[in-house]
Amino acid sequence: MTVAVEAIGVTRTYPLEGLEVHALRGVDLRIDAGEFVAIVGPSGSGKSTLMHLLGCLDKPSGGSLRIGGREVASLNENELATLRNETIGFVFQSFQLLARTTAVDNVALPLVYGGVGRRERRDRAVAALTAVGLEHRLSHRPAQMSGGEQQRVAIARAFATTPAVLFADEPTGNLDARTGERVADLLFALNAEQGTTLILVTHDERMASRCGRRLHLDAGRIVGDER
Repeated sequence: MTVAVEAIGVTRTYPLEGLEVHALRGVDLRIDAGEFVAIVGPSGSGKSTLMHLLGCLDKPSGGSLRIGGREVASLNENELATLRNETIGFVFQSFQLLARTTAVDNVALPLVYGGVGRRERRDRAVAALTAVGLEHRLSHRPAQMSGGEQQRVAIARAFATTPAVLFADEPTGNLDARTGERVADLLFALNAEQGTTLILVTHDERMASRCGRRLHLDAGRIVGDER
């Protein structure tokens, strides 16, 4: 199997009022291409820190972290930005949509940074929104859509860049149970159809139980790995 993400002895510490906070304490993991992995654990266990490191939004304090075979610590800021743009997609709990921008333009925005031409950007954005059932919302702005629709726009935006690895941080956290189930179904379907590696941080046990693998974090360490 091709390795999508690999961490060896990864640590992350933060200074806080003259002290060091150890958010991660020697994490070892390997996630293969095409896996759907849930990261679970209590608040303060290091889930968000691990997500930020794996998504190249931060660098580890120690250890080795490789994304698509590339050592993250060796990359400068421009190289990290390129890696994120070409390899990684994000779906956030708070959607992170531009309020004054239509759905199709929100989805097309990351493609601008990838150097994709205007016509292709729109075509890919329309195709992504159609895939998540929002072809009737292309010209709507976030305030004109429900929370579930906004989350689907966020998913479409992530998939429009055809990432090798998609990170979803509490993607159903701001949704009611029924809408959350629909968003979960969509993520599972896209994983099955496109083979994208999906790494999910969640407190939703129902969603986590549907993943092929669950990593349990506690006090900055992986304490369980269920397949």
